[in-house]
Amino acid sequence: METLSGVREERWIDRLSDEDLGFIKRFVLASGSLKHLASEYSISYPTIRLRLDRLIAKIQVFDSEKITSEFERQVRCMYAEGRIDMATMKKLIQAHRKELRSLEGEADSQ
Repeated sequence: METLSGVREERWIDRLSDEDLGFIKRFVLASGSLKHLASEYSISYPTIRLRLDRLIAKIQVFDSEKITSEFERQVRCMYAEGRIDMATMKKLIQAHRKELRSLEGEADSQ
């Protein structure tokens, strides 16, 4: 999607991995049946449900206009993928925001 200035904005779908896009394709081709999808992947229904829930969370992160920091977006994505826990995510985001405020304060004083 292009902005008024002609710059192309990255869409949420552009941020997904090939693996995520493949999962979405198979999900659609399975008519949204998690049971059928679990059978295709040879995994349990709860496992495929978890995979879908994590993908939904990633899409929400990528589609959010409230998240303006790429660092925060990546940390939240890592949490959505189950690669870090919530406590770690919160600590990283708090530290990042503190760092940004500190840098803004330095810039204002110059």
